[in-house]
Amino acid sequence: MASEVVDATAPKPRGGRFCTVCNERRAALKRPKTLDQICKECFYAVFEDEIHRVIVDNHLFKPGERIAIGASGGKDSTVLAYVLSELNIRHGYGLDLFLLSIDEGITGYRDDSLETVKRNEIQYGLPLKVVSYKELYGWTMDEIVKLIGLKNNCTFCGVFRRQALDRGAALLKVDKLVTGHNADDIAETVLLNILRGDIARLSRCTSITTGEDGPIPRCKPFKYTYEKEILRSWALNLLFTYAYFKRLDYFSTECIYSPNAYRGFAREFIKDLERIRPRAILDIIKSGEDFRISTSTKMPEQGNCERCGYISSQKWCKACVLLEGLNRGLPKLGIGRTRGLNNERNKDMKETNGTKALQSKQCGTLDF
Repeated sequence: MASEVVDATAPKPRGGRFCTVCNERRAALKRPKTLDQICKECFYAVFEDEIHRVIVDNHLFKPGERIAIGASGGKDSTVLAYVLSELNIRHGYGLDLFLLSIDEGITGYRDDSLETVKRNEIQYGLPLKVVSYKELYGWTMDEIVKLIGLKNNCTFCGVFRRQALDRGAALLKVDKLVTGHNADDIAETVLLNILRGDIARLSRCTSITTGEDGPIPRCKPFKYTYEKEILRSWALNLLFTYAYFKRLDYFSTECIYSPNAYRGFAREFIKDLERIRPRAILDIIKSGEDFRISTSTKMPEQGNCERCGYISSQKWCKACVLLEGLNRGLPKLGIGRTRGLNNERNKDMKETNGTKALQSKQCGTLDF
C-alpha cells in the first residue's frame, strides 16, 4: 500500500521519534521483530508487502485456484481475509476467495463471532460457508462439555475443528485452505510438540504449507507475522496496529471453555520470552525448521480411517474414536487411560477399536 505524499519542506511534528521509513511522520509503533519505529501509513505498506513476499517467495498460490479462508471472526482470520482480498486485487493473483467458518456450538461465544464473520462476508464481498459440529458429528461443544467437563474439552474441539475445516473445504471444492496462524501460534506449537515428544507433528508444524500429500493443502501466510503486529502495539500508550488502525470488524472475546487449555501455558511462556528478547519467537520457529528426525525413528504411516475415510495413521481417525466414546456414553475412551474406566470397559474398547462397524449415523453418512 503506497504511503501518502508528504511535503518534504513542511515543518516536522515536534516531540517523539520520526518514522524510520519515511522520516516525515511521527512514529506510531515499534515493530517487535525489527525494533524499527514507524508511522501508521508506512506500517500498512510494510505489513502488506511482507505478506505479499511470503506468498510469492513460497509459491503459495497459482492463478485460478479456489482458496478457502478459515474465518472465525477473530483478529487473525479477519486481518487475513482483508489483506488477502486486497493483495489478490492489487497484485492480480487471480484467486477465487471464500470464507469458511466452523460453528462448534458454543453459546455466547461462537454464535456472536459468526455474526462478525457474516458482516465480513458483506464488507469484503467474499462468499461464506458455515459448517457445524452438530451437522457433522451430531454433537455441539455445549453438549460435550456438559458430559465431560472442562478438563479435556479442548481435545474434542481441536480434533473436530481440524476435520471440520477439511470437510467444509471439500464442500466448497477449493484447492487450498489458508489459516490465520501467526508466528506466535507456530512457536507455541513447536514448544508443545517438544514437551509432548510428538516427533511426527514436530517435523511438520513449522512448514508454511502442510497436507500437500492429502486432498486439500493448508497454507499459513502469517507464519512470520507477530501477533502484536496483527492486533496490539509494541509501542507506548494505547496505540494499536493493523486491525485497530484499519478499523476492521473483528470479535475479540476468548473461548469460554479454554481458560485451562494446555496451550495457554505455552503461550504465556512464549510471551515472557518475547518480553526479554523480542526475536525469541522467530528463533523458536527457526529451531523447529532445523530439527532433523533420526533415520532410526519410526514415523506413523498415513492411511485412511476405516469408518469415515478421513486421513489417519490408525484404523480409525481420532475424531471417530472420540465420537465412539461420546455415543456410548463413555467420553473419556478416546483420551487415554482414565481412572473412571474399569477393566471390562477397557477390554471392550480394545476389541471394538478397528473391528466393529460403528452405529453412529453422524459420521457414517458423510460422503468424502
